[in-house]
Amino acid sequence: MDSMIVICFRGTITLLMLMALNGCYYLQAARGQMEIVRKREPIADVMAADGTTPELGARLQLVAEARQFSIDELGLPDNDSYRSYADLERDYVIWNVIAVPEFSLQARTWCYPIVGCVSYRGYFSKDAAQKLADELRRDGFDVAFGGVVAYSTLGKLKDPVLSTMMHWGDADLIAVMFHELAHQVLYIKDETGFNESFATAVEEFGMQRWLQSRHQPDELAVWHDRRELREQFAALIAATRADLEDLYASPADDAVKRQGKQERLAQLTDSAKALFAENGSAAPDWLDSELNNARLVASTLYEGRLPEFRTLLLECENDLVCFYNAARKLADSI
Repeated sequence: MDSMIVICFRGTITLLMLMALNGCYYLQAARGQMEIVRKREPIADVMAADGTTPELGARLQLVAEARQFSIDELGLPDNDSYRSYADLERDYVIWNVIAVPEFSLQARTWCYPIVGCVSYRGYFSKDAAQKLADELRRDGFDVAFGGVVAYSTLGKLKDPVLSTMMHWGDADLIAVMFHELAHQVLYIKDETGFNESFATAVEEFGMQRWLQSRHQPDELAVWHDRRELREQFAALIAATRADLEDLYASPADDAVKRQGKQERLAQLTDSAKALFAENGSAAPDWLDSELNNARLVASTLYEGRLPEFRTLLLECENDLVCFYNAARKLADSI
């Protein structure tokens, strides 16, 4: 799943407070969010409109069915999230920047009211995000920069289905909706890895149930194959991270660390490309152009604690009420 950013606004007073803290950043965020609010329309109205293509209508019908399934079968919030549609007329809703020091795997964080500190900075303007990315690179950070097709306000602003999400296939479209709704069940300030791993566990379980309920064994098999490939790729990244952490903690000088880092990242590139080729899949483009500490961090945000949540789900015998309660108790221990 791609990265997401969470931005929440609660009225004019909050907005003015945010602008006082960092006027330019929060002003662009407010403008971007207001564009989404302005463009969203009820899904039923979009489906009934004369200008709606049959393909879009069919996909919105699928979204509506999956949204009800998320309530009935997954215990996800019954609210106005994903009941509307917004055509943004662009490929991405926001652009995210992640920055990590040259010899570290601890991402820089940015802190916001309500949601706390997260390991990315998101912009509705690509140029603004690119400017920050360039500044951070000049300051010596490894940087990951890229467009994001979906994001969440934790249900505060009636999140719509976005046109940017329609580039995905049906399974990915439904999966991201389950993922984002899971954030509304449990979200812990300052704990990006925990939040994303929890939401990924809900997404994973939800997709299994969704595809089974629709009697789509072929689609379920494809989805399982993709999950397995994703986990194998994650294992390669985890091994690389472990090696780099040892290297960065060593007493070696910067030149030796820099050379060792380049060699280990090149090894990961070769291994990952071979893995994807063996599975008949295209490797991510960033393996050639953006492989660095920041990309490694970005690639593990969503699954760092996933095994832990899978275990919780098994211990609850796949009962989601039990699972959500167990996850909340785990959150309390952080």
